[in-house]
Amino acid sequence: MSKKALEGIRVLDLTVWFQGPVSAQYLADFGADVIKVERPQGGDQARGVRSIKSLEIGDWNQYFLVINRNKKSIAIDLKKPEGQEIMYRLVEKSDVFLSNMAPALLEAWGLSYDKLKEINPKLIYATNTGYGRFGGVSKPSFDMTVQALTGIMARLGEPGQPPIYLGMGSGDAFGGIMSAFGIMLALYQRNRSGEGQCLDASLYGAQLYLAAPLLQSFLAGNKGTALQQSRKQVENPLWNLYPGSDKWVYICEPNSDERFALLCKALAADELAGDKRFGSAELRTEHNEALIAALDAVTSRSSHGDLMASLDAAGIVASPVNNLADVIKDEQAWQNNYFMKAYCEEVKREVDVRGLPVALSKTPGQINTLGPQLGQDTEILMMDLLQYEWDEIEAFKAKGAIP
Repeated sequence: MSKKALEGIRVLDLTVWFQGPVSAQYLADFGADVIKVERPQGGDQARGVRSIKSLEIGDWNQYFLVINRNKKSIAIDLKKPEGQEIMYRLVEKSDVFLSNMAPALLEAWGLSYDKLKEINPKLIYATNTGYGRFGGVSKPSFDMTVQALTGIMARLGEPGQPPIYLGMGSGDAFGGIMSAFGIMLALYQRNRSGEGQCLDASLYGAQLYLAAPLLQSFLAGNKGTALQQSRKQVENPLWNLYPGSDKWVYICEPNSDERFALLCKALAADELAGDKRFGSAELRTEHNEALIAALDAVTSRSSHGDLMASLDAAGIVASPVNNLADVIKDEQAWQNNYFMKAYCEEVKREVDVRGLPVALSKTPGQINTLGPQLGQDTEILMMDLLQYEWDEIEAFKAKGAIP
């Protein structure tokens, strides 16, 4: 069996909830040895998630088990000096320390960057904050509050209606990718220099990046609106959302005479092709509302399946607006391992899970195990990795440093 891309890299994962754990998950999927460090009393709060927005998510804890897959778990009470001693020995033997805990809490536990780099100068010390390390903002951050702050919400929805939360934890997931990316950059630099460093990936920074390229236009002096735009008033009616009788379809075509004629042919809309109001790109922009209304009337008479068949046959770029229940049936996603199957010990069967966003030909990622039980690897890590004797482990237990 070939080596995995990150084999030999050890990550200490002192994170909870989503952004931090999913950052470590990306690394674990590609072979990093990720040790999830949890408090003995309950562990990561995500272990208790049985519903999302009051919707039941099944008979197993998908929230925790999927984003903590391929990891080991050690339970340590970091409030105790003995627990900190164990953590310091882990730091000696690790490449990366990753945390989304508050900096003040890390300081109180003796886990600041200055302290840990004394123990291991080659350590990559990664934090996931809400708003970045500078500027003084340290209030709690959530995916939706940061989306509100970055201007993403203000762009979504129809004018006059409330802004729309993009949902799905997208900012957290993207923040986790940016965190993993930063860790890989720091590891690459360490391979050249032999030195570790600290880094931060914030929800705010990740979602500002997600707002590109439109955000960049405002940095460059765009004086246009940064608010919602109605689909009934877009300048290019050929690049717009249209209703089928059962599902919406998004058409993405340039506003050229050739593509407009092809679209009209695909939709059997000869009356639109011959309408003088729509005879040129300039006229179609000038009479955009009329053209969009006319196209609405045409597309709404057909199912999305019939629309897509006609559009595909004509070479028109379009896609149905699927819901999540549709997406999980998409064979294209399964063929590319964007969805995968994994054995779930909790329910004693194979389950469907989010897969791998990147495909490597020689060192592909894998899903070996779903999230670990709390502290399941504590004793074996203490003995095999940290080289503690059994009587020392018993002494730590007696002190309450480990369960």
